[in-house]
Amino acid sequence: MTSQPTGGTVLELRGVGVSFGGLVALEDVSLAAAAGTVVGVIGPNGAGKTTLFNVVCGFVEPNAGAVLFEGSPLRPRPHRLASQGIARTLQGVGLFRGLTVLENVMAGATHSARAGLVSAMLGLPRSDRDERRLRDEAMTLLDELGVAEHARAWPDTLPYAVGKRVALARALVARPRLLLLDEPAGGLGGDDVDELAALIVDLPARASAGCSVMLVEHHMDLVMKVCDQIVVLDFGRVVASGTPGEIRDNPAVAEAYLGAEVQS
Repeated sequence: MTSQPTGGTVLELRGVGVSFGGLVALEDVSLAAAAGTVVGVIGPNGAGKTTLFNVVCGFVEPNAGAVLFEGSPLRPRPHRLASQGIARTLQGVGLFRGLTVLENVMAGATHSARAGLVSAMLGLPRSDRDERRLRDEAMTLLDELGVAEHARAWPDTLPYAVGKRVALARALVARPRLLLLDEPAGGLGGDDVDELAALIVDLPARASAGCSVMLVEHHMDLVMKVCDQIVVLDFGRVVASGTPGEIRDNPAVAEAYLGAEVQS
């Protein structure tokens, strides 16, 4: 186990189904993510992992089932995710090219800005205080993730691993209660993956009420290191779920999804 639940379920899917015409992307998918834990979703390409994330984020509306967030029905809207307590990183880096690193991170917290549009346009003192607060929060996160020296840099000038950390900082500055990580280790080298694993293990402790982390990842060493629970998808269905040890010891799962990479 990488962490201990702090109580309660943050995200729950009950019998979720998604179909596009005659193509079934998800079928009767049920899973739960407890507060303060890291849940991994794995499976081959086309298994439905990205569709699952898109359901939680509101990009795809399920044809069946229910999605609950902290015990209440979730009706996600992509443009309101941060205010609903959910943040997501993308498979790539996804930074805004026209903003500096610091400005990119600040953009992740604009939903919490206390000053209104009129105050910001007129440059009123309340707007200035808001900007200073967001700037301080963004710089604190960049420092914690070890990339504060790049605060004034442009995204195009960053090493890939640094850009990944900046994207993570932009998600964290929103103070999410559910953090979705979409292939966070994609494109990283071995040392960077090890450092990322240490960061992910510490993520649930960032929220006093318990933050849940759900990740989609192909890098099985990372999944086994950081996850408390793992859900295995194949052809849109859950074919196995359990702790890393249970998944590793499941002969069918080990042969189909993990191979020799994590065999003892």
